[in-house]
Amino acid sequence: MKGNLTVSHINKYKEISAVIKSRLNDFKSVPAKDYFYELCYCICTPQSKAANALIVQNMLAENDFFNKAFDPTPILRSPSNYIRFHNQKAARLLRVREEFNEISEIISSNMSNYEKRNWLANNLNGFGMKESSHFLRNIGYENLAILDRHILRHLMNCGVFDELPKLTPEKNYISVESKFLEFADYVGISLDELDLLFWASSTGEIIK
Repeated sequence: MKGNLTVSHINKYKEISAVIKSRLNDFKSVPAKDYFYELCYCICTPQSKAANALIVQNMLAENDFFNKAFDPTPILRSPSNYIRFHNQKAARLLRVREEFNEISEIISSNMSNYEKRNWLANNLNGFGMKESSHFLRNIGYENLAILDRHILRHLMNCGVFDELPKLTPEKNYISVESKFLEFADYVGISLDELDLLFWASSTGEIIK
């Protein structure tokens, strides 16, 4: 297997491994009644701060958005928790609210993790492989890579790739994910732990 963890990654993992494992256990403990709001979070995160998306998620839950068809745009555009492309994302939130019964059936089905991820990526407006993987990881699914430039740069720093790989079309995403899984197996740390390690190394925090 090509590549290895850097000294910085190894030291960081020793420092925060307990926190990482605890956070992953939190994801596995999310009750089904909260899945909808985890989906809302993942709709809000692209090109916006994770901390802001978390505030929006909590505000939507507090205001019972799932049961009340109110316009979430004012929440998304609030300066205190601003979400980029708030009009577009508000429309997506309303749409996914209408579609959630079907989504819930997919989640509870006997499909594999990958089949569920692919269904979400192909059927939810504004969702791709990354967002679908992120949502499923946040409700306890394992070994689904949440790939973006931050993660890819860390994999480059570890020598897994010589340059930033392309994530489109879908087959490229799956190929990169496969190499990430091989690397995780090689270094003896799960893909999900490495994801949070890389994020903490970049941002100094673990949100989700």
